[in-house]
Amino acid sequence: MTSPTQSRKDRVVIFDTTLRDGEQCPGATMTHEEKLEVAELLDDMGVDIIEAGFPIASEGDFAAVHEIAKRSKNAVICGLSRAAFKDIDRCAEAIKPAARRRIHTFLSTSPVHMKYKLQKEPHEVYEMVIAQVTRARGHTDDVEWSSEDGTRTEIDFLCRCVEGAIKAGATTINIPDTVGYTTPEEYLNLFKTVRERVPNSDKAVFSTHCHNDLGMAVANSLAGVMGGARQIECTINGIGERAGNAALEEIVMAIKTRSDVLPFDTGIDATMLTRASKLVSAVTSFPVQYNKAIVGRNAFAHESGIHQDGMLKNAQTYEIMTPESVGVKQTSLVMGKHSGRHAFVHKLEELGYQLSSNQLEDAFVRFKALADRKKQVYDEDIEALVDEEIATAHDRIKVLSLTVIAGTMGPQTATLSLDIDGKHVTTQSTGNGPVDAIFNAIHALVPHEAKLELYQVHAVTEGTDAQAEVSVRLSHDGRSFTAKASDPDTLVASAKAYLGALNRLSSRAGKGEAGRRIHSTDVG
Repeated sequence: MTSPTQSRKDRVVIFDTTLRDGEQCPGATMTHEEKLEVAELLDDMGVDIIEAGFPIASEGDFAAVHEIAKRSKNAVICGLSRAAFKDIDRCAEAIKPAARRRIHTFLSTSPVHMKYKLQKEPHEVYEMVIAQVTRARGHTDDVEWSSEDGTRTEIDFLCRCVEGAIKAGATTINIPDTVGYTTPEEYLNLFKTVRERVPNSDKAVFSTHCHNDLGMAVANSLAGVMGGARQIECTINGIGERAGNAALEEIVMAIKTRSDVLPFDTGIDATMLTRASKLVSAVTSFPVQYNKAIVGRNAFAHESGIHQDGMLKNAQTYEIMTPESVGVKQTSLVMGKHSGRHAFVHKLEELGYQLSSNQLEDAFVRFKALADRKKQVYDEDIEALVDEEIATAHDRIKVLSLTVIAGTMGPQTATLSLDIDGKHVTTQSTGNGPVDAIFNAIHALVPHEAKLELYQVHAVTEGTDAQAEVSVRLSHDGRSFTAKASDPDTLVASAKAYLGALNRLSSRAGKGEAGRRIHSTDVG
């Protein structure tokens, strides 16, 4: 029997794993509320399957998957589980509220993984595949099985495991390039070979899951589709373990733009891609590189005189897609201190934001305060303002006030007041420069052992009154926590960004070592 998803040969299912594999990116941990917001946007933009998390990893992961399952409108809600029955049962419990739900269970099949990671013989692994799929199928009729490190698995054993998984009830078969090792031609041929050699392959949808260690995740994913796969697993901005995953926005626009050689359809509303990129960047505090394809700041920028001349004559000379097609609008300068609430709400809607009444009121107050400090308020300023509020709404430590004395005659001095769980505390510290003084003050009020790995500053817009966007990464106990903040005052932004990373660190501190170890387990 042919799977319903394969009845239309041109339809490619988009499986988004931003909330699971993407969150495993070091320092990219999201809060419960941030996960819900990302999931809602993914659902609205047409993602077919949302892999909401790894329920067995922690109580927090379970709660997020369970709540996303309750709220989903259109997408299938999927949870990840290892081969252990307790993992599968916990996953089933988490996704139970969803109208459409899937269990995604995986097991290593490559010689190196079986020998060193599982410490099991091939025949034992095969029996585990049958058992795990059978267990999952007892909970739902939508089961995905993944052969971890599939591209380094011996082909005969891979075919045997795939056939067994389908026979046990798997409706989707994922062959991931877990370590980003394969090439497009190899990956295309792998899918063709497995689909030809496995007698019951027509009873399942085949899926790609590619990592970007050699920079070929998107190319490999599209090659897999050419080889017969009809599901692509990807993430917003390509975030994920190590060098990341295949980027959803690149997959979607490659198919949309090159329909002549990629005759497929994804069902994604491409005009929401830029908003999704900015939201994920905001909640993970991972900046998008300027020259990132599709959603980078320079993706539709032209500085070369030759290019500018061509663009003025006909945009198609140097643009293969329009900015509007991915949700990019021209920066507007119409907002300012005289702008009213109605205009502000309209601008937020134009930028793709839908805020609650409380969020809207807070954003408007902050906008007015910003407008009093800046001559012109750009779209990017408003986005930075709202995204920061989303990212810090539930932080337990916040900046109340900051005064810095700096100059050529050191040491520099910072007087800092914080709100810590509703209690106001103040201290004064010195340092080798104003930023060092601020961070010393934070350390005095919030003692910790985290190490500063990254401190980075750039301007949100042009002009001497531009907001500064500061990124800070702290590391502790083998984990990294990243945050970014914006403010017209670079020193204030620095304090906010440092505290943002510290808030993320403290929110994860309650999880035991076992929980952290499980959370880092990766299927792809």
